[in-house]
Amino acid sequence: MVIRYGIIGCGHIARKHVEAIRATDGAILSAVCDKDPERMEPYLGDGVEGTVDVEEFLGRTDLDVVNICTPSGFHADLTVRAAEAGKHVLVEKPMALTLEDADRMIQACRENGVQLSVVHPNRFRPAIRELRKRLEAGAFGKFSHANATVRWNRNQEYYDQASWRGTRAMDGGVLMNQAIHNLDLLLWMMGDVEEVSSYHATRLRRMEAEDTSVSILKFKNGALGVIEAAVTLYPRNLEESLALFGEKGTAVVGGPTANWIQAWQFADLSEGQSEEVRRRVHEDPYGIPGHQCLIRDMTDAVQSGRRPLVTGEDGRRALALVIACQTAAETGRPVRMDELVKAGGLQ
Repeated sequence: MVIRYGIIGCGHIARKHVEAIRATDGAILSAVCDKDPERMEPYLGDGVEGTVDVEEFLGRTDLDVVNICTPSGFHADLTVRAAEAGKHVLVEKPMALTLEDADRMIQACRENGVQLSVVHPNRFRPAIRELRKRLEAGAFGKFSHANATVRWNRNQEYYDQASWRGTRAMDGGVLMNQAIHNLDLLLWMMGDVEEVSSYHATRLRRMEAEDTSVSILKFKNGALGVIEAAVTLYPRNLEESLALFGEKGTAVVGGPTANWIQAWQFADLSEGQSEEVRRRVHEDPYGIPGHQCLIRDMTDAVQSGRRPLVTGEDGRRALALVIACQTAAETGRPVRMDELVKAGGLQ
């Protein structure tokens, strides 16, 4: 069974979705939608049709999955409308800007019997897959702490390119926009967070949201954590890393993007075994593009009826952590995640 995709929002990120669909067996691109006809133009032809009308797009009978690639503030309403039209949904990060909206999205997809997946492609990086294998094998033992770091550059020109960038209503700041992928990985490895304390600031960029953020976490398993995120690095991206520290293991995945193994020491591995993992990852640090992995997964999930590997609930967890950090910074008080999650609605 061929799964037919449609993309709404033909900005920069849409290109990755188109390439991923075209590279996936059993998937085809049927239609695109954007309010600007010129942005659709590169994707039209060879059976792909375009429309500026969202209702017309969602009403098409030749669409199984809708990929939502619009500014973040539109994700929730478009997901609900797509679900009500009987379409499965693959939505870019962040899935929404509030927990209430995330809950609406999850509920709409449940009620209409369609799948919901959130684009967190970094889970499919070779180094991250190796890290997850070590975690599932119990190789770390008891965790002491973990660090998630995003030290990147997004200059003022980046925010000036579109009026919605850096706004609270449509985009968010460094946590919501750039660091949320790393926070998804942190939660995937370390489990749920119990409490958050945070500071954030808008130091160098002219934008509504934060350009710099530092947070301290306490995980439910008792381990501690640090999040450092900034888009103020001069003159270019410096580092994205995830570091896990346990009684029997130390691992750091880093580099300008978290694709390379920088530390890999475990009590149950010899130096030679560790070096072999490091060598294998460094030979192909990027692997299959993450968006392609997500399209493959969604295609199989729709065909088989199983849930996607990255669910709406997964996207909500990362969103909740971002909102907890923002709330702690704005109130000057620690935020307990259980209170925040309950306030959002769904558990």
